[in-house]
Amino acid sequence: MTKATLIYRNKYIDESGNTIEIVIWRLPKKTTDRPHGIKYRCYYGDASSGKCFIRYDNESGKGDHKHIGGTEESYEFKNTQKLMKDFMDDVYDLLDEAEE
Repeated sequence: MTKATLIYRNKYIDESGNTIEIVIWRLPKKTTDRPHGIKYRCYYGDASSGKCFIRYDNESGKGDHKHIGGTEESYEFKNTQKLMKDFMDDVYDLLDEAEE
């Protein structure tokens, strides 16, 4: 059986000590949950306390979705570039709110 191929991975610790991590894999075949053939996890949070501020993922059984604070909503995956942009836009929006 062919395994998923890692196509992007980046992890960054911001000046507040929070973690921003994006990991994207290409799957060997498309599935019902991942019809685009991409598996991903985008995370922004305080890794030391386990507090997640924003997460985009498409775990089996749930499909494409995102968590912002305590809410979960569906996410419409277009491509990996848009995924990364949408995720980082949400991170920057949250940071802007914190500065106000």
